[in-house]
Amino acid sequence: MPEFQNPNLQTQGPGGGGSGGGDLRSMISVAFLAVAIFLGYEYFQRPKTNQPVTPAATQQQSSSSTSQEAGSQSGPASLAAAPAASAATATPAITASAETETVVENPNYRIVFTNRGAQVKHWILKHYYQSDGKTPLDMVQAQAASHFGLPLSVFTYDEGLTGQLNQALYQASATGNVTAPNSISFRYAQNGLDVVKSFRFDASYVITAELQVHRNGQPVRALLSWPAGLGDMEEFQGKSSIPGLSRTPSYFGWSVGGKDDSQAAAKVSNNNTLTGDYQWAATADLYFAAAFLPEVPQRATVVTLHRTIDLPTDLTNPNSEKKPADVLGIAVGDLGGFTRERLYAGPKQMDLLTAIRSTGDDGKQDGPSLEPLIQFGSWLGLIAKPLFLALRLMFEHGIPNWGWDIIILTVLFNMLMLPTRLMMMKSSLKMMRIQPKVDAIKRKYSNLKATDPKRAEMNAEMMALYKQEGVNMYGGCLPLLIQMPLFFAYFRVLQNTVELRQAHWFWLTDLSNPDPLHILPIIIIVTMFLTQFITPSPGMDPAQRRLMAIMMPVIFGFTLWHYASGLALYWCTGNLINLAIQVSINQSHIGKEMHAIAAKRAAKRAGISPKTIQGRR
Repeated sequence: MPEFQNPNLQTQGPGGGGSGGGDLRSMISVAFLAVAIFLGYEYFQRPKTNQPVTPAATQQQSSSSTSQEAGSQSGPASLAAAPAASAATATPAITASAETETVVENPNYRIVFTNRGAQVKHWILKHYYQSDGKTPLDMVQAQAASHFGLPLSVFTYDEGLTGQLNQALYQASATGNVTAPNSISFRYAQNGLDVVKSFRFDASYVITAELQVHRNGQPVRALLSWPAGLGDMEEFQGKSSIPGLSRTPSYFGWSVGGKDDSQAAAKVSNNNTLTGDYQWAATADLYFAAAFLPEVPQRATVVTLHRTIDLPTDLTNPNSEKKPADVLGIAVGDLGGFTRERLYAGPKQMDLLTAIRSTGDDGKQDGPSLEPLIQFGSWLGLIAKPLFLALRLMFEHGIPNWGWDIIILTVLFNMLMLPTRLMMMKSSLKMMRIQPKVDAIKRKYSNLKATDPKRAEMNAEMMALYKQEGVNMYGGCLPLLIQMPLFFAYFRVLQNTVELRQAHWFWLTDLSNPDPLHILPIIIIVTMFLTQFITPSPGMDPAQRRLMAIMMPVIFGFTLWHYASGLALYWCTGNLINLAIQVSINQSHIGKEMHAIAAKRAAKRAGISPKTIQGRR
């Protein structure tokens, strides 16, 4: 399958110069196009940069309209009793005397709340680990949170009020350990402020949150936030979960009016208020996400938070040059001043995200799901998703090892693509057989300039020759074009699938990370070189052939030096299969005739007159 590298099985286009020159140029162009696309794919395959919706409402929106909307709201009863918003009656002070913690657990997570700000200090995922494979993954990015705040903190448009609400000591309805399903609430009241934060937990990764803030009896527009990145961004700890890469890519994703979209970190504004029919809004990276799902999408308001922290460019050298690293956050609430929403904080696992649906127009949880957070790509997703489902089917009902499943699926695809490889060989052989006639036509018009109109006659004569001999001049390239989308879809699957994170295969402890011993890239270089070396190429200059046989394997091998070992395993398997197929073809009548033609042309260049080779039709 990964067979973009072979420039030796080419077709001859009209108007080429020299024996096999156009053939060589066309295949070199295809090969280098594949390399260029692959090398630039990570950089240029950005999420769409559409602005979500009209940035709008700020604190200057009239409090009277906010109050009216809050008064007309007819949502379900709160999880905890809330103060009435109709009167500015004095509320007795409600605060805690000391900081306490409440730990909520279910089979998937362990969440540690502090009553200081009623925020989350730790959000431990029990089934996922840091890159060391031993420390449970904390969704709270500690270094970024120390600068910008903890999850489930309050965001308001009054900086002083925001600071007060996130530093106050709330009274907690429960302390110590709490086992889900359950609920807890926090309340703070002082100097005209009255704040209630309530949370409900079940056996899933999703929690339900409520927030009400009143000042002198009037509702304050306040949002719940996830302000500072995700815990798998280990570069903020002075290391990287992906060796060779110094940044974990993050983005802002959303669904508005049933249409999902996303925006790369560099395009996200800080403190940008967005209003619209938001079914969900999330901050995410390759493998994890924190997504808010408002109960009433029509009244949702979203604030994007984009900050930076200076990090060394070389994580192994703290004294290296520092550059800003993106830290994305998000705050989501209700325009009416009373916020009820769900929050998913966990892995971007397809089954989980597909099962979590936003609120639809009928008020039920039947709206768009969170599945688009897995970024297979728009058109590539048509291929990538079935590929992933096939891998998962093999994992669940065949061999429960992702490495072996990648190998088996690669073998199956190569067998399916074998007819296209044979098509390329036959097309190349036909072109070799008529090459003397093609060269004769070129010599006939060799005195013409490139801009001479008579060159159209040469092209017409060559096309007539191709038609007469039954040669498709694109027959050698079309199979490659069929394989390329499959390769890039595979690339997206292996790069974006959380199931491959920390999946083992022999010496590979994490198929989402590069090969720590570089064994696979070395095998890729060697097998690609051998395949190039044993493939006949009568139309290519020997010096060019040697250059391509060395250069292309080196480029592809070192390209995969720092990419996920799951992708290298796929490519390595494909190369071994291609080498075996080429050895078999060389023993067939097609291969023997191609080698004979190559030997004849090599001898002709050396001034030797070999016997004429009679090719079959």
